[in-house]
Amino acid sequence: MTAPIGLVERLTREIVDTIRTQNLQPGQTLPSAKALAERFEVTVPTVREALRRLEATGSVELKHGSGTYVREAINRRILDNPHYVPVDLAAAIELLDARIAIEPGIAELAASVQGDRAVETMETAVDNALQLHTEVPAGHFHVELAKASGNRALHEMLVSLLAIHSRTQQAARFTYDRLRDHDEHADILDAIKRGDGLEASHRTRKHLESIKAAVLADWSEQSAADWSESTTTEGTEQ
Repeated sequence: MTAPIGLVERLTREIVDTIRTQNLQPGQTLPSAKALAERFEVTVPTVREALRRLEATGSVELKHGSGTYVREAINRRILDNPHYVPVDLAAAIELLDARIAIEPGIAELAASVQGDRAVETMETAVDNALQLHTEVPAGHFHVELAKASGNRALHEMLVSLLAIHSRTQQAARFTYDRLRDHDEHADILDAIKRGDGLEASHRTRKHLESIKAAVLADWSEQSAADWSESTTTEGTEQ
């Protein structure tokens, strides 16, 4: 029997409060489900249901036979829906337009902050564009750029947008030239290091608009190829 929604919701919040009051850090373990059930005077299945909810947001990780571990997302305020994949052109372009609206301002902020550590991290992350994987790793240039802005909310928002963008690339089989990506990232970083916020903003916008143009072109080519394949198939069947 499933526990009432209100009870599970309340318990989920109480578990989060426990993590914060005990100052548990990512990688540390929570008390066992049995211990949590006794503390909050609920059943073990209800605790497990609450923990599964937290696991779905990336706040904790349940490891069979080992325990429940706190994860980095416990401190995030903005999370993406891991099950959403925009599979049509309109959704993909809408996502890129959101990035075009947000990221140039992030680059301008990063140029005004100019933290030494952030600049070093971005220099390392620039080479990420040459990697084959499309998932969002810790060293992703755009993630580090947002982190360098000093605004945590903007950083979390961009991480979520990039996670969805990554799934869009995989679903649409879209790729952006890695060498060009690398060079454009280096240009943005150059403006940031010089403290030129307007130029950093301009270069970021230009970079994202180039990606948008590539998405439109790639999608158009795929649509034409799909149409050609379908007409060929129909002709063969007639």
